[in-house]
Amino acid sequence: MCMSLMERRLQLLLDRHRFSLVEAEAARTGRSVAAVIREAIDWRFSSDASVRMSAARQLLAMSEDPEGEEPDWAESKTAMADALDRYS
Repeated sequence: MCMSLMERRLQLLLDRHRFSLVEAEAARTGRSVAAVIREAIDWRFSSDASVRMSAARQLLAMSEDPEGEEPDWAESKTAMADALDRYS
C-alpha cells in the first residue's frame, strides 16, 4: 500500500531501544526512519497473502548467491521465530 501523497502528520514517541532499532534499519537500507516506520505499519496491517509473498521474496533473495555460504538452519529458524514474535 503506497500513498502518493502524504496527508496526515503523526508525532510518535519511542523509547531509546525502539528508536535505535528503527534508526539502524534505516541506515542499513538507506531509507529514512519515517519510511521504515511506514513499512512496518504496512506490513502489520497487510493481508496474509501479501505477507506470505514478502516472506517468499526474502527467502528467494537469500538463495540468489550460489557462491555464498549456506546459512545455518538453526540461526535462520530462530531469526524467523523472533520476527514472528515481534509482529504477532
